[in-house]
Amino acid sequence: MSLSETLSKNERLSDEQRECIENCTEAVEVTEWCADECLGSEEMEECARLCRDVADVASLHARLMARGSNYSTQLAQACAGACEECAEECRRHDADHCQTCAEVLDDCAETCRSMAA
Repeated sequence: MSLSETLSKNERLSDEQRECIENCTEAVEVTEWCADECLGSEEMEECARLCRDVADVASLHARLMARGSNYSTQLAQACAGACEECAEECRRHDADHCQTCAEVLDDCAETCRSMAA
């Protein structure tokens, strides 16, 4: 069963929340990949650090949204900010994993911003 199918069974989630959870989950996956690829390169240390931050924040945000936590709105703002900062850093590097990461993080930041509003 896909994530989308699983989320559709949670009746208390809006379509926007489902999309944000999916985007956060994708952000976790891509930032973990990007951070792993950046390891060992001194010039990529900041990228790896920011990616790890996003992975942690996005994972927590997705979990809080899924359970209807009262804290998910505040975390949405933090997640959007972390995604934007990391995407900016990723765009500074030519590596495919960094460019892919930046694209995914743009979508995540956008949906998180709408959840924070």
